[in-house]
Amino acid sequence: MRFRTPGRLTRRALLAVFLLVVSAGSWFGYRVYSDTSCGDGVHEESSPRECVGVTDGSVSFDPALDQVFARVKAENDRVTDSGAPYATIALMVPMDVAGPTAGVDRKHVLWEVQGAYFAQYRANHRANGQAPAIRLVLANPGLGGGRWRPVADQLAEMAASSEHRLRAVFGFDISLPTTQRSIAYLTNEKRIPVVGGALTADDIANTPRHPHAYEGLVRVNPSNTDQAAALAHADRGVGVRQTVLVEDARNDDNYITSLRKVFEARTEGASLAPEQFRSPPDISAEGTTSNDFRQIVANICESPAKEIYFAGRPVQLRQFLNELGKRGCRARPYTVITGPAANALPLDGALEWDTLRHGVTLEFTASSHPDAWTGPNTPATGGSAEAFRTLKELTNRQVTGSVGPVDLGDSRAIITYDSAWTAIEGIRDEAVHGHAVPSTDEVRNAWLRLHGAHRVEGASGWICLDNQGNPYDKAVAVVRLDPVTRTDRFVTLSWPTGHAPNGSCAAPRAPAT
Repeated sequence: MRFRTPGRLTRRALLAVFLLVVSAGSWFGYRVYSDTSCGDGVHEESSPRECVGVTDGSVSFDPALDQVFARVKAENDRVTDSGAPYATIALMVPMDVAGPTAGVDRKHVLWEVQGAYFAQYRANHRANGQAPAIRLVLANPGLGGGRWRPVADQLAEMAASSEHRLRAVFGFDISLPTTQRSIAYLTNEKRIPVVGGALTADDIANTPRHPHAYEGLVRVNPSNTDQAAALAHADRGVGVRQTVLVEDARNDDNYITSLRKVFEARTEGASLAPEQFRSPPDISAEGTTSNDFRQIVANICESPAKEIYFAGRPVQLRQFLNELGKRGCRARPYTVITGPAANALPLDGALEWDTLRHGVTLEFTASSHPDAWTGPNTPATGGSAEAFRTLKELTNRQVTGSVGPVDLGDSRAIITYDSAWTAIEGIRDEAVHGHAVPSTDEVRNAWLRLHGAHRVEGASGWICLDNQGNPYDKAVAVVRLDPVTRTDRFVTLSWPTGHAPNGSCAAPRAPAT
C-alpha cells in the first residue's frame, strides 16, 4: 500500500485538530489551577462540590453571609484606598455547611464572621488612630476543613506578599484532626502566627512538656481541662459515687478524646464504669446511637448516680437527653454536665424540650455569656463590663451597617472577636517597636508579652497568655439550658484555679518536667 502525502487542505485539517486538542488541554489546566468560577481568590472543588479559598469579602460562600461579607469588603476597600500602612488578618473556619446540622452551622459561621468584622471595625475606627490599619480576609477550607492544605498555601503566599501583608490567621472553631493538621502546617512549616478561637481540645496547644508543638500558636479559649476544673470548682456537693460518665469511644475527634480524658478523671471512683457508645465519624450524622442510649439510660436508672458527665458531640448529646426524658425513673432528677459544644442545642429542632421540664438539668461551659460581666456580682478582676460593652456597642447597625442578625448569647461572635483582637494587639505591639507593619516573626514574638499589664482585655474576660501561649486562669461561664426561654441562662463565672486572677494577671512559673 502506498501512502499519499497530505495535501494542503488535509494539513490544515490536521493543524486545526491539533490546535483544538492543545486548546482543550490548556483550558483544562486553567480550570484545575486557575479556576475563578467561584470568584477572585476562590476556586471550585468537587465531591463535595464547594467553593474554597480566600476572599476579601467580594465572594460570599452562603447567602446568609452576604450582608456581613459586604461590610468586610467595604471596610477593606476603605483601608487599601487610604494609602496608609495596613496589615492583613485571616479568619479561617469552614464556611460551607451541609447535612442535618446545616441550619445550626450556618448561624455559627455568621456569628463568627460578624465577630471578626467587629474587631476589624474597632481597630480601624475606635483605636485612636493606632497603626497599622487592619484588613480582614475570609478563608474557607471547605466542609469540616477538608480542603485546608491549598487554602493554607494560599495564606502563606499572602504572608510573603508585599500587597497583602498577612500577619496572623485566627478562628479555628472546631477541634478536629483537620484543624490540628492545618494549624501545625501554618505554624511549624509556614511560620505564620495563629490565634485559636473556639478551640478547646487539650492536644491542639503548646504545653510545658511540649512547648514547641505549634510554633507561634496562641489560644484565647480555656482548654477542656481548664473548663472541667472550673466546673469542679462550681461543685454542687454531689459525691463522686453519685456520678457516672457517658462517653463516646471514638478516638479520631480531638474534642471528644480530650473531654473524655478530663471527665474520666473527674468521675474516678464512680459506682458505675463509664457507659460507652460509638458515634459516626461525621459529627452531623444521626447514626444509631439513640438505640445505645436507651440501654445506657436503663443502666443509669439502676445506679445511685445524680450527676451525668457527657463526653460527646451535640447530636449525640441531644439524642441522650431525649432518651433520658423517656426514662422509667422519672421521679429521680439528674444533672447532665458537658463541654462547650452544647451551645448548639438551642438551635437543634429535634431536641425534646419537655425533658428539661421534668427533672433533667443540662449545664455546660461556654466561652462567655452576655450576662457574665454585666450582672450585679461581677468579679473585680478577670474581665470587665466595659470590655464587653465595647463589643456590644459595635453590634449597633447605625455604627457598622447591617451585618445580618446578631446573637451574642451563643458566644461564637464573642470568642471570635476576642481571637481577632488578640491578633491585632500582637501586630500593633510590634509596630511600636519597629516597622509600621511588622514581620510574621515579630508578631510571633509579641505573643510572649501579652500578659500582666499588657493583657488583652477581651469581651469574654482577660486573656493573659502564659509562656506556652495559653490563657492563664481564664474566666469560664457556666450556663444552663432554659426550657422556658429555650436559650442559655447564665449561672455563674468560675475559674480553673478556683478564684479570679490577681490584678497583674501573670501566670506562675511552670513546674520543671
